[in-house]
Amino acid sequence: MKRRSFVKKTGLASIATVSTNTLLGTSFSSKSPLETLNIGVIGTGDRGSGLIPFINQIENLQVVACCDSLPFRLDDGLKKTDTKAVGYRDYRKLLENPDIDAVLIATPFNTHSKIAMDALDAGKHVYCEKTMAKGFFGIQNLLDKAKSSQKTFQTGHQYHSSRLYTHVVDLINNGKVGNITAIECQWNRNGDWRRPVPSPELEKAINWRMYREFSGGLVAELCSHQLDFSNWVLDSVPEKVMGVGGINYWKDGRETYDNVHLLYTYPNGVKAKFTCLTSNSLDDYKIKVMGDKGTIILDYVKAWFYPEGSYKKELGEVDGVSGATVNWEQGKGIPIEFSHSDPSKQALLDFRESVLNNSEPLSNILTGARTAACVQMGLDAMHDEKIVSWNNDLTV
Repeated sequence: MKRRSFVKKTGLASIATVSTNTLLGTSFSSKSPLETLNIGVIGTGDRGSGLIPFINQIENLQVVACCDSLPFRLDDGLKKTDTKAVGYRDYRKLLENPDIDAVLIATPFNTHSKIAMDALDAGKHVYCEKTMAKGFFGIQNLLDKAKSSQKTFQTGHQYHSSRLYTHVVDLINNGKVGNITAIECQWNRNGDWRRPVPSPELEKAINWRMYREFSGGLVAELCSHQLDFSNWVLDSVPEKVMGVGGINYWKDGRETYDNVHLLYTYPNGVKAKFTCLTSNSLDDYKIKVMGDKGTIILDYVKAWFYPEGSYKKELGEVDGVSGATVNWEQGKGIPIEFSHSDPSKQALLDFRESVLNNSEPLSNILTGARTAACVQMGLDAMHDEKIVSWNNDLTV
């Protein structure tokens, strides 16, 4: 399904806690959005707290509130702010604060849809971390809510904001690799993916990624970024997916798989393969877009072009475009030089611009919904051991 077809079908916890960073009686003055965008961070675990330093660096953005149900994580988030931010244990209390213009949601996956809908109802702009929503019901509900809202909604697939990735997509659209025949993606790590738990009753609250009730596991937390890219570069969504996974290495009571292997079929027969391991980290993160004229390889912040056949021989002496000697990196090809910011910081910059200019984010409700649907398809294929087709009931 092409993006234009998808757009046509879809359309566009109780009392605030006072911490050492909170000034009693402090009230943030109401400002025009053109002056400063006041942000509340809901969920101050690794990702939420990790984004606060970037927000501190960006003009016209400031964190004025943090929320987390775990006190030690809330304190960690508050300590990273460079304002006298207010701490909350209940996100609904944070949403009642009229001085907060926008929220950044970095909570467990199964809570994204509900919190984001409540935030839109409260009149807040929303930056919702990936994956956007869990399950087709959650995706559809959030789509409906965002369509009826006048507020900005951005999904946290930060590579969609990367100017390097945008440049690569433009190169591919202009024929750099020829006709795309396959995409291969991996995100391999060697580790149990666990966080330390100070008390046994906090196991699921801290290691929620290990449990199916809360999490989509490796597919939602890692593969989703690369699924988002595949949808983007192919300007379509997959027709079907098959895959396998298992708990074959880490025998520690987890419910989500410690390895996943998925194969999505896109229109025109393009196959996109996704592998994610937790027992071997060889080559870490990588995307390969393979065509009949060459391959582009992407990692987090760099890219290379590896030409095919006679084109490779021609480029062996000189660069046919610039006339300069080719800079060839062994095993990776020709570096694609392009200046760009950290993708996470760029995503926050883009969110600010979308809010202040009332423009559609690059990673928006529709791209987020497409990727979330792909994640659910992949999970269903592995859990039910069957080929799963695109859900045509995902409409408004």
